[in-house]
Amino acid sequence: MSNAVNSPTNDATSTTPASAVRHPAIETEEHRALRAAVAALGKRYGRAYFTNAVAAGGHTDALWAEAARLGYLGANLPEEYGGGGGGIAELSIVLEELGAAGCPLLMLVVSPAICGTVIARFGTDEQRRDWLPGLADGTRKMAFGITEPDAGSNSHRITTTARRDGTDWILNGRKVFVSGVDIADATLIVGRTEDARTGRLKPCLFIVEREAPGFGRRPIAMELAAPEKQFELTLDEVRLPAQALVGDEDAGLLQLFAGLNPERIMTAAFALGMGRYALERAVDYARTRQVWKEPIGAHQAVAHPLAQAHIELELARLMMQKAAYLYDAGDDMAAGEAANMAKYAAAEAAVHAVDQAVHTLGGNGLTQEYGLASLITAARVARIAPVSREMILNFVSHQSLGLPKSY
Repeated sequence: MSNAVNSPTNDATSTTPASAVRHPAIETEEHRALRAAVAALGKRYGRAYFTNAVAAGGHTDALWAEAARLGYLGANLPEEYGGGGGGIAELSIVLEELGAAGCPLLMLVVSPAICGTVIARFGTDEQRRDWLPGLADGTRKMAFGITEPDAGSNSHRITTTARRDGTDWILNGRKVFVSGVDIADATLIVGRTEDARTGRLKPCLFIVEREAPGFGRRPIAMELAAPEKQFELTLDEVRLPAQALVGDEDAGLLQLFAGLNPERIMTAAFALGMGRYALERAVDYARTRQVWKEPIGAHQAVAHPLAQAHIELELARLMMQKAAYLYDAGDDMAAGEAANMAKYAAAEAAVHAVDQAVHTLGGNGLTQEYGLASLITAARVARIAPVSREMILNFVSHQSLGLPKSY
C-alpha cells in the first residue's frame, strides 16, 4: 500500500505476524488504521451531508474529492498508476466505513472496483495509462453497463453486439440500471462479438466515452434516495476505435468475472455499512429512550433483536473478508463462491438491521429527523443487485452442493 492510503493515521509498517496477515478474518494493523481513518472522514461529513445532496439533486462531490486526496479511491489500484497498491480488501474497508457513517459512495463499487480492476488486470498499457491515474485520484469516473431489459440475470441473453468494420468496432444494443452515467467520463459496456470459428457469440468489454455519437442515455425514475442516478442506455451504431476493446477478444468471460466478483464483494461492503449505520442509530435510541423506569434497551424484546442484527452483520463481514482475501490472492474460482455468499449474507443482514432499527424507534423510525425510513428502500437494493439472492442460491446449489442445474 502506498503512503497515500496510510497517511491520515500513521506511516508505520505493520508488525502483524505473517500468520495473521494470511488469515482473511484477521485485519492487519494497516487495515485497522485505514478503517479508523476512513471512519473519521465519514464522520466529518455524516448522514446530513448525504441527505442534503440527495434533496438538492446534487452529488457527493466534496466527499469524493477528499477521499481521493487522501488516497482512498484508488486503494485497490497499482501504485505505478497512482493507486494504493492494495486490493479489494482495502477498498471494501473504505466503502463500509463511509456507509457506516451514513454517506456511502456507490461509485466506489463501479469505478475503481469493477472498471479499475478490469483495466488494471486486462487492459492495454495505453488503457492503463489513460484511465487508472484518473480513477485513482478521482478526476475520472467510469460506469459499468451489463444489465439489459430482456436479459436480466441471464447474461447469456445479452443482445448488445459488436461487429468489426475495418479496424473499428460498431456497437448496437440497450442497457438498463446503469449507475452514474451522467457523472462518468465513460462506461465499460459488456457486449458480444461473433466467434469467427464457431459463429457463437462471446462476451467482450468496450470503453465507450460519454459523448460518443450514437450513445444515448435516459434517466430512470427511481423510488430510491441516492445521489447516483440510474439510466437506460441506447447504443445505435456507436463506432469505436480498435483500442476501445479491453483485453483479449477471446477472454471475455474471464475478464467479465474479474469485474463481477469485486462488484459482489463491494456490494456486501455497501450493505454492511448501511446495516451498521442503522443499528447504531437504533442502539443509541434504545439506550436513552425511556418509557417506563428503564430505557427501552433494557427490555429483551428490544435488546435481543438488536444483538441478533449485530451478530448477523459481523458474520457477513467475515465472509466478505474471506471473499476479498481470496480475490486479492488471485483465486478467482474460490473467490466467486465466497463473493456470492458474502453478498447474500450482507444483504440479508442489512435488510434485517434496517427493519429492526426502524421498529425500535417506532413512529420516529419513519420520520425525516432520524433518517432511517429511506434505508428501507436502499437496503432492498443489496438483495436485488447486482444479482438477486435467488440466483445466488441457484449458484450455491449447483456449484457448491453439486445439485442439478435448473437454469
